[in-house]
Amino acid sequence: MKKILVICPYPKGVAAGQRLKYEQYFDNWEEEGFKVTVSPFMDQHLWDIVYKKGHFFLKILGTLRGYLRRFRDIFRLSDFDHVYVFMWVTPLGSSFYERLFRLLAKRLIYDVEDNILLKVTNSINPLLKFIKSPNKAIFLIKNADHIITSSPALNDKCLALNIKKKCTYISCSINTDRFIPINKYTNKDIVTVGWTGTFSSKEYLDILRDVFIDLSKRCEFKLRVIGNFEYELPGVNLEVIQWTYKNEVEDLQGIDIGVYPLPFNEWVSGKSGLKAIQYMAFGLPTIATEVGNTPNIINHNMNGLLVKTKEDWMYALEKLIKDSSLRRELGIAARASTLDNYSTDVIASNYLSILKSK
Repeated sequence: MKKILVICPYPKGVAAGQRLKYEQYFDNWEEEGFKVTVSPFMDQHLWDIVYKKGHFFLKILGTLRGYLRRFRDIFRLSDFDHVYVFMWVTPLGSSFYERLFRLLAKRLIYDVEDNILLKVTNSINPLLKFIKSPNKAIFLIKNADHIITSSPALNDKCLALNIKKKCTYISCSINTDRFIPINKYTNKDIVTVGWTGTFSSKEYLDILRDVFIDLSKRCEFKLRVIGNFEYELPGVNLEVIQWTYKNEVEDLQGIDIGVYPLPFNEWVSGKSGLKAIQYMAFGLPTIATEVGNTPNIINHNMNGLLVKTKEDWMYALEKLIKDSSLRRELGIAARASTLDNYSTDVIASNYLSILKSK
């Protein structure tokens, strides 16, 4: 049995970028003869506070614990046939740990999402500009034995950098046996518009604040926000639900329309379009900003709607809220697209082909 050490930022089962990418294939990898060991940088205590304001002392302690885990990992790297790195080895400083892991790993696979080649910051965690410094990623992209990317655009950038020219775009995917549609596509009850995400993506939801406020003056709807933060939107019928794995499916099944707002910037070119695929798996008509990877997922007016301006958002939302037959048409097509292109049954072989290659 070949052994895989997965080096990742977050604890197993909590971050959508991990859960709905490689994590859901661990059982499949085990069935195919691989023994999987996971080493997250963050423990659950750090994850619970990392995107919250304050808690600086606890964040420092959590970061030190993460570095201790990485130090221990150094002494077992040679025991594994594959070292699978997601995003980064350590969050701060130089690429020292990445270089050391590359040196000691028999085979290093680097899984990267978002446009990590860019520096980013946010107001919640000022250290983000170091956590997502491009230097570590650039080294791993150049020197990994194989790169797995989250979008075609990011794949092209990595292919130009990787010495071995081994880069593969693998879409995020959905367990369509778990994410099951139940929507009745009627207007008997108030229509619920939904968004799901974490504190780190809250700024994307904020893109639609004015849209929701203005829309509430034109038609009746409820906004459901599923995340790990509190949210306020005066004048809008708002329901905020704290995300849990146990209730994830039920909470998303209670949505009638999914929204996926994104900004128009270079960072978006690396985003996978995960939220859109989540909504579509439930047979929900989905409205997304026409940018990045979303045009590859949504065929406008066929299995969803693509928009660019505030006026586009207003028109699309009002039309779907009022037209239940259009919701049904787009939702059924969205589910079919997910089954054909983004289900775990379809994507599983893509990971295995990389793990079994030389």
